Amino acid sequence: MRRPLANWTRNSRALVVVIALLPLLLAGPATAEKRIALVVGNSAYQNIARLDNPRNDATLMAETLSGLGFALIGGRAQLDLDKAALDTDVQNFGRQIQGADVALFYYAGHGVQVNGSNYLVPVGADPTREADVDFQMVDINLVLRQMQGSGTRLNMVILDACRNNPFGGRGLRSADGGLAQMRAPEGTLISYATQPGSVAQDGSDGHSPYTKALATTIKQAGLDIFQTFNQVGLAVKRKTSGSQQPWVSSSPIDGSFYFVAPAAAGPKVAIMPQPPSADTPRPAPDFVPPPSREAEQPRGSDDRGGSNFDGTWAYTGVGTNCRGSGSGFLVISGGLISSKRGVIGRIGPDGAYRSASIGDDGVALTSTGRMSGNTGSGSYRRADGCNGRWTAKRL
Repeated sequence: MRRPLANWTRNSRALVVVIALLPLLLAGPATAEKRIALVVGNSAYQNIARLDNPRNDATLMAETLSGLGFALIGGRAQLDLDKAALDTDVQNFGRQIQGADVALFYYAGHGVQVNGSNYLVPVGADPTREADVDFQMVDINLVLRQMQGSGTRLNMVILDACRNNPFGGRGLRSADGGLAQMRAPEGTLISYATQPGSVAQDGSDGHSPYTKALATTIKQAGLDIFQTFNQVGLAVKRKTSGSQQPWVSSSPIDGSFYFVAPAAAGPKVAIMPQPPSADTPRPAPDFVPPPSREAEQPRGSDDRGGSNFDGTWAYTGVGTNCRGSGSGFLVISGGLISSKRGVIGRIGPDGAYRSASIGDDGVALTSTGRMSGNTGSGSYRRADGCNGRWTAKRL
């Protein structure tokens, strides 16, 4: 007698040695490392030329980093900050990264170098002499000092701020444009949109060439940190016909870091192959189980309640009728649950959780549960019959 389709599908998949547990188990970071980012974009300058794209660039980076498991200071991109607001955010960033694994600071906007030091320019800056700079701008070294001693394994400073000096006619002895090269402290990588002393393009399509390349590249699985920024540099160089070449300054970094881990290193669980019995039919090599109709669209309330659960959550899952366990991240914002593939579900004001996705192996998966305070739990069900339980904790 032949076994049901679900049985032989499950046996054949055992030969592939992968069982997926939750939508983000296949898509999220490989380990539950704590990632913190401060993303700033200044466009609406009050006393100098406005910039078209930093707001767009910062918003794009914030959304991209959030989908990769980074918890954002302020919950989103910080836009058009004056000196007081920028000081506060940098100080808050320093507090939040204590004990984190990875800290990332991103800035898009005007930046200047004065006497060899680099400064971020708040939207209200209006210096008329060099002595004004320390009071009206933010020295990038202040950001680096917030990172030092925080216990992080890796620090990244990303500066899309290498534009023309907007204060050149006001007595500031800036270099010809761009930023000066800085020394990277221990465990730190500093990435500039272009070479030290050079000027980067603001972009004509809504984003700078550098940030557009960066946001695309960091979503590619299997690139370590140095491969990532090398690929960004090559992409920008091609886009600008060689006129802009991003630059990296780095100290030795202990271990490997991936924005998205290689597939082989992801949170997947090996299963011993189960030899099929004589009456188990063998599926065609290109067989993919048809997705469940449940997974075509996340269900739940259409309102944007559930924002009290906003943040980055670390979760674990364990199969109940099949072998497999793993962990990863999910991001909740405005009641929407997201992975790097976009919105996968919704959480209601009462904490009711529901998501639906199609795994990398083509199998549909739905998850339900409830969040309460800073914890959550529930169950998941795959279309191939594998069920399990999951728990989550807000970082």
